[in-house]
Amino acid sequence: NNDIKRASEPRKYDANFKGPIQNRGCTDIICCILFIVAIVAYFAVGILAWSQGDPRKVIYPTNSKGQFCGQAGTELTKPLLFYFNIMKCASPLVLLEFQCPTTQLCVDTCPNRFMTLLKAKVVPSDWNYYKSYCKQGVSDGMVNILKNGLCPAMLLPSKPCKSSFCLVLATIISLIFIVLLRFLAGIMVWVMIVLVILVVGYGIVHCYFEYAALKNEPGSNVTLQEIGFQTDFSVYLHIRQTWLAFMIILAIVEVIIILLLIFLRKRILLAIALIKEASRAIGHVMSSLFYPLLTFLLLAVVIAYWAVTAVFLSTSNQAIYKVFNETACEYSRQNCDPANFSTSNIKTKCPDSMCLFAFYGGETAYHKYLIGLQFYNVFLFFWCANFVTALGQMTLAGAFASYYWAFNKPKDIPACPIFASLGRALRYHTGSLAFGSLILAIIQVIRVLLEYLDYKLKGAQNKFAKFLLCCLKCCFWCLEKFIKFLNRNAYIMVAIYGKNFCTSARDAFFLLMRNVIRVAVLDKVTDFLLFLGKLLIVGLVGIFAFFFFSGRVKAFESTAPTLNYYWVPILVTIGSYLIAHGFFSVYAMCVDTLFLCFLEDLERNDGSAERPYLMPDSLLKILNKKNKTAAE
Repeated sequence: NNDIKRASEPRKYDANFKGPIQNRGCTDIICCILFIVAIVAYFAVGILAWSQGDPRKVIYPTNSKGQFCGQAGTELTKPLLFYFNIMKCASPLVLLEFQCPTTQLCVDTCPNRFMTLLKAKVVPSDWNYYKSYCKQGVSDGMVNILKNGLCPAMLLPSKPCKSSFCLVLATIISLIFIVLLRFLAGIMVWVMIVLVILVVGYGIVHCYFEYAALKNEPGSNVTLQEIGFQTDFSVYLHIRQTWLAFMIILAIVEVIIILLLIFLRKRILLAIALIKEASRAIGHVMSSLFYPLLTFLLLAVVIAYWAVTAVFLSTSNQAIYKVFNETACEYSRQNCDPANFSTSNIKTKCPDSMCLFAFYGGETAYHKYLIGLQFYNVFLFFWCANFVTALGQMTLAGAFASYYWAFNKPKDIPACPIFASLGRALRYHTGSLAFGSLILAIIQVIRVLLEYLDYKLKGAQNKFAKFLLCCLKCCFWCLEKFIKFLNRNAYIMVAIYGKNFCTSARDAFFLLMRNVIRVAVLDKVTDFLLFLGKLLIVGLVGIFAFFFFSGRVKAFESTAPTLNYYWVPILVTIGSYLIAHGFFSVYAMCVDTLFLCFLEDLERNDGSAERPYLMPDSLLKILNKKNKTAAE
């Protein structure tokens, strides 16, 4: 209680404090040792999996029967793998079951056109083409083809797409925006605000013209409820209600943005000053813009190791087949035999069930503990991924804190702040990074298990169990968000003071609570401005992608690929946001670090000659504070 009371009180002045502590000691040593042991055990699991697994699983794709595609001299010479519904592979359950719950076939070529099953059966030539992506034995007169899982509901073209051009454009725009923000922060912020309002306004006007143009079109007045869900999303663009909904949503967004700008105009000036200071900090630490590439590379290594280990763990010895189903079935995920499954009792009771290859297993001691090894692989994947992210946050925080606390900038800034901060983080604070990432990994694994339980209880009739599970999922989602926020600020305090994780998390929490109004307004306004920057980039690229793929721009009409389905601009927009987020994450980390340093500066110093503020003159002016000279 006394520790909490002392932590909740404002900091006292320390004449020896000159920024990030250089002479520091190792923190959270027990967690460091535990993490190293876990990593060594992880390598042991990988070696064991590679010695027991089948390497052909990595080289060749495997169909639903566990057979390898593309092997010369066998019946399965078709080299490519086709998924009936690849969207099912996006489920978090794949992390636990290591198998996509949809039919997979070996094919010669991937589909090169968009086609639905209903439309294909009308034209004989289309039906012959469509049958090449169905199970063997499908004939013209068969019924319930889709219900029995004999064919996919639709074919989507799979070929190199020029959407990557749009993603390169997002990278270039983001880089240009960051560079301009470095030199023209104040002007760029106001230009960004105006452009966001204009882009959203253009969206409203465009939706209105599309809505008006469909006024006399036949069939355009049907409602979205009447047509229901359609696999061909271009259908929705020929309905007036779709454009009306878009127009209303954009109008609401426009009004919210304008109202926020009106009521927060004074705080925006302070936020702009903070962004300007962040621009100066990044200007002195230009290598920070390229640090996310290292984080991306390390995350790619972690993901690759997890994926390869998971593949080898799931390819040990004999093939195991399990029942996969769309609706409730008492035999779900039980073992089955594909040879006689169509005439089995399971197929009779669960008509929509399928007997698909799940993994490779056996009866040895290794296979008895295989599920434990798979769980350990998933857990270490989350732990390592969070550790890499935490390392990036602490490295950037240490570099930017070195800038803020330098009394004579840039003279007192270290020569290589990024490398110096990275070295301090790895040498002294590996345990603190492991501690914070371990807490987050445990919460994330619990969320995956809850998703798995939710999937298993999909057909259950107990409404209380469903309600309880929904509440647990919501609570752990909120807990994960809070822990991420706390960890981020704890890493900043560790980078500055060199204390252990718990002490740093406590200090950061109470520092923010003592300045809760500034946190709620200033920091969040800054986040809002950076979000507008990402929104602007996404909006520009999204508009360009829509007109490019739809062929409405005459200059690109001959080179634009055919837009078979309207998911492509959406995926490009999501990719653009991720790219912009990668660049702006450096700015966000810089702002968060400077903000905590700013709060510490206000508590430690009073502007006197003995305790001068280290914040820039722009912040001093806005706060009506100044540093006094010795004569004053």
